[in-house]
Amino acid sequence: MMPHKFNASRRHKFEKKRQKVTNWRVYNQGLRQRGDVTIWLSPEVADKWLADKRQTPGGQPTYSDMAISVCLTLGMAFKQPLRQTQGLVGSLARLMGLDVPIPDFSTLSRRGAGLSIPEKSKAQRAGPIELVVDSTGLKIFGEGEWLQNKHKKKAKRKSWRKLHLGLDLTTGDIVCSDLTKDDVGDPTALPELLDQIDAPVSRFLADGAYDGDPTSDLLVDRFGEAIEIVIPPPITAVLSLDAARDPTPRDKHIAEIRDKGRLAWQVSSGYNHRSRGEAQIGRWKMVIGPKLKARNFPNQKTEVRIGTNILNKMNGLGRDKYEAVARPELWVRAISDFATSMQHGYTVASH
Repeated sequence: MMPHKFNASRRHKFEKKRQKVTNWRVYNQGLRQRGDVTIWLSPEVADKWLADKRQTPGGQPTYSDMAISVCLTLGMAFKQPLRQTQGLVGSLARLMGLDVPIPDFSTLSRRGAGLSIPEKSKAQRAGPIELVVDSTGLKIFGEGEWLQNKHKKKAKRKSWRKLHLGLDLTTGDIVCSDLTKDDVGDPTALPELLDQIDAPVSRFLADGAYDGDPTSDLLVDRFGEAIEIVIPPPITAVLSLDAARDPTPRDKHIAEIRDKGRLAWQVSSGYNHRSRGEAQIGRWKMVIGPKLKARNFPNQKTEVRIGTNILNKMNGLGRDKYEAVARPELWVRAISDFATSMQHGYTVASH
């Protein structure tokens, strides 16, 4: 239902807009800070590195959840396996003069399952959230590629996981994320995503996979009748029985698409902003990677939560701001075409 897919046969006729970054100084500084290890590991973590003594019977953990989370975050931010992560954190601790024990790779793997990641303090919001939800597939570690490369044996089935992300259009932060099996549909995963949001939502944008009464009823129940739901109906969609007397928001979308066309509806409803959700997914696969490193599902869910924190941290260091760039050659071409058409019409009329 996206414009570049819906109009693929005539896409070449659409002029691509040009934009420029208006805050290069701030954005460049943010890009440099992403490689600064002190952004990810500060001396203050030494005070909370060791776990508190438990008051119940059982083994006493050595490292706090924050310590494990910091180690796994450094490993993901700098794309290091667990053994190399152990060496990386140890060398950083020595260089920074931190007298703390370093968890070994097996401890990182074992504690990663069901890890309780400390909540970061949230800035005061200026208004409600404009939520964009989308999903994508992530490859997981398995024997399929190894069998094919080593023994020339085709794997029975490729396994993958589905990543669900919720983006706030105002701040650019990922406000909710989840990882599910590949057989879980997008509407089924939506309730757990919304459970992570503790602020009002004014607008919800998603693709046609979320179309239907269950999604609309869930959003109205969570955020009230005032929420604006922008989901494209399918081409075969029909109006409800009470559309003439009491049209639903979906009925209004269907009627507007019939009257003005799908492209005009995408502009007027703001559905084109959903492309920012797809851009966030592309950013995930570029920065975090298209493949999960963990082998079991609990560790994979922890990996997704840490990846979300990394992208939000990078977003907080500095975002790029764009503005449209005028293209005078387009105006010259349009005037030339108009003059040619007028001259052609005048010639035909004179004959």
